[in-house]
Amino acid sequence: MEYARKLSEKLSVEQVKIELLNTAYGNGHTFLAKLDPRTLFILYLLFGVMPWFVHNEKILFGMFVFIAAMTLLAKVSPLILVILCLGLLGQGGYYLIASLFFGGDLSIILPLLELTLKLAVISLASITVFCSMDPEKLSNGLLKIGVPGQVTFSIAYGYRMLPSLLEEYHHVFLSFRLRGKAPEKHGFLYWQAIAYFCKIAVLSFYPLLLSMSKRARTTVEALETKGSLYGFNHPEVKKLKLAHMAFGKRDYLFILFFLSYLASLFLLFT
Repeated sequence: MEYARKLSEKLSVEQVKIELLNTAYGNGHTFLAKLDPRTLFILYLLFGVMPWFVHNEKILFGMFVFIAAMTLLAKVSPLILVILCLGLLGQGGYYLIASLFFGGDLSIILPLLELTLKLAVISLASITVFCSMDPEKLSNGLLKIGVPGQVTFSIAYGYRMLPSLLEEYHHVFLSFRLRGKAPEKHGFLYWQAIAYFCKIAVLSFYPLLLSMSKRARTTVEALETKGSLYGFNHPEVKKLKLAHMAFGKRDYLFILFFLSYLASLFLLFT
């Protein structure tokens, strides 16, 4: 019962919201967070795309070791890592069951392990890079490499709104529970209670969508009043906004380090 209580505390809506806020804003003191966003984009480009073109298990494992160390260095939330592990295990198990069902044998395990290793490297690279940048830093980095201002603002706005969306969804969900009536009997393996909560979870999305539509319109009108469209389309404003961004000694050394690591992997195992 004690372990169940601790698990329920970890999976509460409030705890999830705290984890999301820590992911978006709480990693500014780490080594990776102090790098220029473009350095992190280069890291993601290599470890997020290259694994699809690599079929050597030793090289893939070396890439996994490096990106796992970077994930620990970035102090990624344990909740996100647990969700990632469950997703990888579930996907691998689904592919294994499907292959066996359609006439395959256990020889499919090795290709599945290779695929899972690739997905693990790519997923950890995504988590590490984007957990090391707050919404403002991410949008500035994308703006610096030429992404349109409207797109960069949408990404940063989505980051900022995610905790609010989760909290509002929780309020709508609780309001449905207060106004509804739970099943008097749980049924076999609590199937009636599970069906009831699933129904409420789906119904709670509709008021949330309406609320977010109204809030988005208010945000757009406020931005237009402040001249955001002018700022998105004039190079002078963009140059002033991004004047603080520059590659430093730390960025060059880190790029040299992981490029040397990748080169050594290919030299040793090919």
